[in-house]
Amino acid sequence: MSDALKQSYCLALDAMGGDNAPHSVIAGAALCNKKHPDVNFIFFGDEDKLTPLLEKFPKLQAQSKIEHTIDVISCEEKPSIAVRKGRKSSMTLAINAVKDGRADAVVSAGNTGALMAISKLALRPLEDIDRPAICTFMPTRKNGNVVLLDMGANATCDAENLAQFAIMGDAFAKAALNVSDPKIGVLNIGSEELKGHETVRVAHQILSEEYTHINYSGYVEGDQIMSGDFDVVVTDGFTGNVTLKAIEGTAKLITSKFKHGFKRSIFGIIGLLIAFFPLRKIFKNLDPRKYNGAMFLGLNGISVKSHGNADKVSFCNALEVTINLIENKINEKIIEELKFNNNSSSS
Repeated sequence: MSDALKQSYCLALDAMGGDNAPHSVIAGAALCNKKHPDVNFIFFGDEDKLTPLLEKFPKLQAQSKIEHTIDVISCEEKPSIAVRKGRKSSMTLAINAVKDGRADAVVSAGNTGALMAISKLALRPLEDIDRPAICTFMPTRKNGNVVLLDMGANATCDAENLAQFAIMGDAFAKAALNVSDPKIGVLNIGSEELKGHETVRVAHQILSEEYTHINYSGYVEGDQIMSGDFDVVVTDGFTGNVTLKAIEGTAKLITSKFKHGFKRSIFGIIGLLIAFFPLRKIFKNLDPRKYNGAMFLGLNGISVKSHGNADKVSFCNALEVTINLIENKINEKIIEELKFNNNSSSS
């Protein structure tokens, strides 16, 4: 999109949510402001803590305002309690700014369960969506990205839920990753037709026979997730969350082993110096901070979850993902996909 066509968007930020808040939130917004100087920000949180931080970034301050509250939802808070007692919290007020039309999206690094529950109550699911899903993306071996959902919003799902996730994942890949015809698969323990439990098999049947307008390509095994052969991988929230954390843990293990191996001897140090630039490029591509920003797909508004331990770079990337979703009208695309499928089914 050219600069002439860019619009001025407003992001509502839960400034007190996350392990490194509010510093990472303000600093991350400042980084984003350099790339998107027309974007406006509303910071929800303790004004006494936010104002001195914001004053360090005059350009950001000119595009921002603070809405004061001292109430914060902790990471340990149960979603049911957060909904009931957190009505004046920084998270709830930020979400309500989207509900009221004062902001185009909300971003928080706070309590995932609370953010999901409050977003669902305030923004409500889109028509024809039974359950919203947490959607994120990760790198693949083919230098592209793969969209993963659900990453934890729904521990159990039925077959129709998985089929709807496929529709939403298709729209997300088109909007956020600019993939014209995403190849979609359902995560399973094998590629054969009879593999997996009944829910997965029925979802496979629905997607094969009823959702013919999307590029559904069958089952995905665990070792294919990051192969680059699929653009969207669909699963239930329990499996998705375990899968995501296993991938992140493996990445940390490999990084740790590399660092330890190079430091063990003088030859390792020499090898590191020789391979420094190629390795730096590899680790930069695998840096989890680049892949921050998971959207709750299926809500009547954009709500994005940042990693709880996000630093300024990571939080900035979550903001960039959010702006991209706004610019590409993610919810309009989901609605169009659902209408297309409903019309196809009724004809």
